[in-house]
Amino acid sequence: MKARQHLQSLAVLTPVLLAPSVSFLSIVSILIVAGGLIGSPAQAAGETPKDMLAAQIRMQGVSCDKPLSAVRDAKRSKPDHEVWVLKCSNATYRISRFPDMEAQVERLR
Repeated sequence: MKARQHLQSLAVLTPVLLAPSVSFLSIVSILIVAGGLIGSPAQAAGETPKDMLAAQIRMQGVSCDKPLSAVRDAKRSKPDHEVWVLKCSNATYRISRFPDMEAQVERLR
């Protein structure tokens, strides 16, 4: 079923994708919005949630030597507010993420 949806999306998008004035970034945006053919840009690059979260908290000055796992906390998460538990080799963190804001990082262990 998913393959059929992807093919239908691709059939609709083919004329847009072949237009000479369309930039690569526009194409990626169209694909993401039009049917999730590649998911998110992070997934397209092969980046996992644990790697993405570790990179984000490192940019904020928090130490994460080696990310081991990242689990989304469904009970604490809400629309436009994700909460994750990130296990690193040196510590475990609860990370609260809001759009367009710095993540709130709480060390658990």
